[in-house]
Amino acid sequence: MGVIFIDEEVGVDAPQTPGTEAAPFKSLTEAYLLHGADNEYKVKKKGEDEYKDAAKSALKKAVSYADQQRKKKEAAAKRAEKDAQEQAAREAVLEEAKNIKISEDEALPAAVLIKLGETDPAVIGQLRKSDSTEGVVRVRIQGRVQRVAKQGGLIFVTLRRGLDLMQCLLSGTLSKTYDALTLQRETSMEIVGELWEVPAGHNAPLNRELKADYFRIISKAPGGDDAMTNRTPVDGDPQTLLNLRHLTLRHEKPAAIMYVRDAVEDAFHTAYKELNCKKVSPPALVQTQVEGGATLFQFDYYGQPAYLTQSSQLYLETCLPVLGDVYCIEKSFRAEKSLTRRHLSEYTHVEAELDFITFDDLLSHLEHIICRVIDLTMENPIAAKFIKEYNPEFVKPSRPFMRMRYSDAIDWLREKGIKNEDGNDHTFGDDIAEAAERKMTDEINRPIFLTHFPAEIKSFYMQRADDDKRVTESVDVLMPGVGEIVGGSMRTWDWDELMAAYKREGIDPTGYYWYTDQRKYGSTPHGGYGLGQERFLAWLMKLWTVREACLYPRFMGRCTP
Repeated sequence: MGVIFIDEEVGVDAPQTPGTEAAPFKSLTEAYLLHGADNEYKVKKKGEDEYKDAAKSALKKAVSYADQQRKKKEAAAKRAEKDAQEQAAREAVLEEAKNIKISEDEALPAAVLIKLGETDPAVIGQLRKSDSTEGVVRVRIQGRVQRVAKQGGLIFVTLRRGLDLMQCLLSGTLSKTYDALTLQRETSMEIVGELWEVPAGHNAPLNRELKADYFRIISKAPGGDDAMTNRTPVDGDPQTLLNLRHLTLRHEKPAAIMYVRDAVEDAFHTAYKELNCKKVSPPALVQTQVEGGATLFQFDYYGQPAYLTQSSQLYLETCLPVLGDVYCIEKSFRAEKSLTRRHLSEYTHVEAELDFITFDDLLSHLEHIICRVIDLTMENPIAAKFIKEYNPEFVKPSRPFMRMRYSDAIDWLREKGIKNEDGNDHTFGDDIAEAAERKMTDEINRPIFLTHFPAEIKSFYMQRADDDKRVTESVDVLMPGVGEIVGGSMRTWDWDELMAAYKREGIDPTGYYWYTDQRKYGSTPHGGYGLGQERFLAWLMKLWTVREACLYPRFMGRCTP
């Protein structure tokens, strides 16, 4: 029997602590856990100078603590032993499974290769009923594993090809093979068998199940730490998910967003064609600016300065005399050093220019395009299903959209006590900041045409309003939850007014000759707009950030993968 010392102020709890007066423990519980009942314990509490016998109550707690730790250790040892036995059993099963070989039965009817979403009875034959004994057409399908579930001696595999899914059943010898027992998500494989109706009370894609009589692995995906779901968990770190975007895209929500994005873009094309707007493809490499120079990406172009385009507007205007109303869906680039959830450095810009119109015509056109695109998108049953799944509260906007002049918005913000970025009341001439704009839009909770902005805070090419020369015939379309998704205006079409605008902004018009010539050779009242497709999609699907609406988002600090 020895004496173990505990100094609550300077002691150290560690397995190698000797417990001497020169090297004491810090706590009685850890000292007792290591040295047990066959010792005497002396304790020096904080602020005391002498060691005293451990109190009975403290010893009792230490005994209880040691007993708990012993039980935990024993339980852990039993679990480890059980896990080791189970692992050994699994390894034995897997080792035995390696000896099981399968091959396609040549005596069976030849299988017809079909797609996972195929529903044509002429292609797939009639589904077998659960009580049917008649054979039908065998089918062969190919895809990647979306889910694997094991139940008794059965293995249920959901195969994916694009967005189409099919549930497959591996049973008998098939479910005992090494490939079946080690099947991982994203493995690509081929499965052959007969299609059966899913029994009543059970669910599967298209209410059917492939009962396999053969399968083969095309390319095996890794498991363990390298498994896709371990590298890119749905709720994983955002930066990791962006670094591994190529794998993140395979999750259900990103795939659904990309599908709806395609449907939306297709709807824009259809809506514009219905209005007889012609599609053009303006250049992305330019030597002029549309917006402020601070947001330009500059690069060397054969020894000359050039930029990635901020907007195709100026080029679209040159097409009006040639093709009439025109549009484009192209990439635009903004070098804004902003990391808000609605900003991107590269985004898809839906732009249009309309000839011989008034400002009211422009607003009516915007209202029509937005509503028509939504209608067309919702007519796609798969896109509509995804929108309702991820934005169950979505309701098509009703017409007419709310009209609000900039001056009225300033009054509204003042009445609500919403301050500008300097912490002061908004005044005429302020560039309404994103936060204030979104507060207003979310509270009003309906689409807003915010119009007639002061000329000083808008681009040089915007037409002044006849009823108030301080303001422009301009419009931002604001949507709840996102804010601005469209910016548009009537364009200055008088030569002298446009030249004055260049001078006011300090821009040399010489390099814009191809644009200013439009005001010499048959100028007309015209207008146009740009719509951010990612912001539109974020509103439609209630996405937290526009980054989710991109295949591979580009924003400040990210240009990979």
